Amino acid sequence: MRLALGVRYNGRGYQGWQSQLSGLTVQDKLEKALSSFADQPIGTLCAGRTDAGVHGILQVVHFDTEVERTPNSWVRGTNRFLPDDIAVQWAQPVPDEFHCRASALARRYLYLLSQSPVRPSLEAGRVGWSMRALDGEAMRAAAALLIGEHDFSSFRASACQARSPVKNLRRIEITRQGDGERCRWAFEFEADAFLHHMIRNIMGCLVRIGHGDERPEWIGEVLAARSREVAAPTFSPAGLYFLGPLYDARWGLPAETTLQGDRPAYDGWA
Repeated sequence: MRLALGVRYNGRGYQGWQSQLSGLTVQDKLEKALSSFADQPIGTLCAGRTDAGVHGILQVVHFDTEVERTPNSWVRGTNRFLPDDIAVQWAQPVPDEFHCRASALARRYLYLLSQSPVRPSLEAGRVGWSMRALDGEAMRAAAALLIGEHDFSSFRASACQARSPVKNLRRIEITRQGDGERCRWAFEFEADAFLHHMIRNIMGCLVRIGHGDERPEWIGEVLAARSREVAAPTFSPAGLYFLGPLYDARWGLPAETTLQGDRPAYDGWA
């Protein structure tokens, strides 16, 4: 039987998603919990690997097993063995041809940014930070230049293993909550796929434009250059959340993961 899981986690205490010899990754903790519950080794594949310090709102994984349990038992039983900052949200049997990564039609991320003269404290590790005020209209004008299918080499980490730098960035939505010098910004991204550090590198450029250090058209020049050297430094991972992949409804997964489903925008839950 092939099973898909929806997983939520706070990434601050982990060395990213992908398993490492240290055992201090989200994948390591999840597989250890699954194996303990199933009483046999279980390995997982995920829809999108996240870096150290990056959070997952709805990571989707799949694995094959001969152990027969109800979906609710997989959720409750696995969560018994997980640390407090990782929790399985749902479990769903899927056809053998389903693949959490290859079957995904799109992926979504959220970046939360605190604008404040003082660094975050209670929100440390859960939001990025800008000491200076940001110009929303300038950032939105810049973001519009990135929409569509482009070569995003300028926003690609040197360690990126993607076969092609060409991605279709379908949506960037920038919203502000609050007025005055203290407020919160939410940046939502949706694309067919993302390159390694792509969002954090785009965020570095958007914040530079929001500060007035560059004009909005500059980001188009960065995009056209296809060179990482011309872009802004990689922004902090603290405010980055993987909102999850999107699939065709035929796989029978929860509505929040489907293109036709109701996918609520950021509403202040983080």
